[in-house]
Amino acid sequence: MSGIVVEPTAGTRVVTTIAELRGLLAGRRAAGASIALVPTMGALHDGHFALVRRARELADVVVVSIFVNPLQFGPAEDLDRYPRTLDADVDALATLGVELVFAPSAAEMYPDGPSSTRVVAGAVGGLYEGASRPGHFDGMLTVVAKLFNIVAPEFAVFGQKDAQQVFLVRRMVRDLDLPLAIEVVPTVREHDGLALSSRNRFLGDAERTTALALSEALGAAAESADEGPAEALAEAAAAFGDHDGAELDYFVIVDPETLLPVAGDATGPALALVAARIGATRLIDNRVIELG
Repeated sequence: MSGIVVEPTAGTRVVTTIAELRGLLAGRRAAGASIALVPTMGALHDGHFALVRRARELADVVVVSIFVNPLQFGPAEDLDRYPRTLDADVDALATLGVELVFAPSAAEMYPDGPSSTRVVAGAVGGLYEGASRPGHFDGMLTVVAKLFNIVAPEFAVFGQKDAQQVFLVRRMVRDLDLPLAIEVVPTVREHDGLALSSRNRFLGDAERTTALALSEALGAAAESADEGPAEALAEAAAAFGDHDGAELDYFVIVDPETLLPVAGDATGPALALVAARIGATRLIDNRVIELG
């Protein structure tokens, strides 16, 4: 946080227009406040709240954006089904001391329809999640770039659960010389290891148990990683096979610096990425492992 003591405004304010948000932030910035942004699509849970708590440690003013971005959903994806719980989200953010919630409409963010100018995620954006969801990361980076320009934060906070997103956002900030720091918060999990996700609410009781396949496969890979990538992948596949109803999309072990698959003789830190469909719900997870 800045060395200047900045008094917060009372309560949590919901802002729906870019002009109003910029005006409010200009006033707070003029008073010496530092600003952190937590971009979300709403349907908030404890994972998001961990991001907010970290943002409050970093800056005087926390802006949480809640916007279900249509650019990052394909025609066969769950844009209409994606949960929208704005009132409950705002109530929860108020208890955490969030000063500003930016909840624009699609028309506010894209007044002329889907923007013609896009940030392109490049080759890595077409892998893994990008292969399963073509165009997803172009849409994600475009809206994140817009939010960075609108809010002009010193810090933006993301969750490690979306590891490929984090990699691409960090690269965009570096490539475009954007003047902010990206802070990443570890994945928040349920007591049994399931990574928190807004989509978990779609899981029935039996599907909730089946969804543990993701974290268990990651654990199996971590335990066997000292025997090399091939053994780690084999153990992950075996763990996944113990769960009927889990349809594996991908399980890969990548270099954290490039997000490309590791070589067969790789050693040292690596990142295991997994995605699977549990019934109608698609989930992702990841874990850092140490290859021997």
